[in-house]
Amino acid sequence: MLRMNATASGTLTCFPSGLRHDDDTPVNVEVSAAVFDGDRLILASDKPIPGESRSAAFAVTLVDGVPDPESLTYLTAPAIKNAIKYEDFALTVDGRHILATTGFDRIHAETHELNAYNHLLIWPVGRPEQVRVVDPDPRDGIEGSLELRRKLDAAIDLPYYKIEGLAAVPATDSTLESDGLLLFGVREQGKAFDDFDYVCRVVGAHYRVADTGNLVFVDTLRERYRFDPANFAGVRHVCGLSSLEYDPYNERLYLMASFEVEDEGVERIGGYLWSLSLDDFAAERAPSMVENAAGGVLEFEHKAEGLAVLDHDRLFVAYDNDRDMSLGSFDERDVREACEAPYTLLQITGD
Repeated sequence: MLRMNATASGTLTCFPSGLRHDDDTPVNVEVSAAVFDGDRLILASDKPIPGESRSAAFAVTLVDGVPDPESLTYLTAPAIKNAIKYEDFALTVDGRHILATTGFDRIHAETHELNAYNHLLIWPVGRPEQVRVVDPDPRDGIEGSLELRRKLDAAIDLPYYKIEGLAAVPATDSTLESDGLLLFGVREQGKAFDDFDYVCRVVGAHYRVADTGNLVFVDTLRERYRFDPANFAGVRHVCGLSSLEYDPYNERLYLMASFEVEDEGVERIGGYLWSLSLDDFAAERAPSMVENAAGGVLEFEHKAEGLAVLDHDRLFVAYDNDRDMSLGSFDERDVREACEAPYTLLQITGD
């Protein structure tokens, strides 16, 4: 059983303290996506960060696995700034491109006003200015990955869903000319945004990166995996998938799930982590729950949403606590500022 220990926790200041939206409401950072490109850690909030020189996506360098706030730079290419509600990042299998997905949890049937919530983006590592929109609508001037939206509709086959995971793993079908299998993690699904179930479901399709630098799918997007967190001892609350991450050093897939529940009148947030070998993933076997160093269930204190593999032994976890400002054991202060994003550095201690 995989065991991990938290070696560092803290908060990252993501924009100036006191920043406000045009309507004078405070800007709150809610980091939901993370990926390490071998040089920098890239993070994104699922809420916009206003300002011509800012965006919801930003990058920092790491010092001993911890973000250096002085190094923070925003990714301001128009396509990156225009997308709303980032939920996960991933590296392509060859490590040469970064992928970013939004939640795909809303669309307007008559207008294009909600297209910004429906994006899959790709850009070469270190060159975000070369970003491209994957699977766009074929009509000129129509924003968003609307062709991908139609494929997700067919694969998930329910009126409402929310995507919160993204990972690229080695291909599982050798008969295809592909660069890997791209996986989307489904957190919510149901009849509507106010009538759904939390799930841990994965749909995906094989892909290749074309000479144009864009990603194309080479087979049908369909369900690839699912599991039920309630089947695991130690899971205390209903939770839904919040991140997928491929670990190329250990050839395994991480599946993170988070919860936000009311328990006896008290609002509680947190999360759990599972791991899965690629063979077990292909065979649709149950994942293994990650334990803490003492052998108990590793339960995150905050709402775990972003996960990045740093190297063979270390993972970075980012938290999206929404409007919950409490810091718990992370700091001597009781609450964080709205510009601060909490995080944890994990070390693998046993396998």
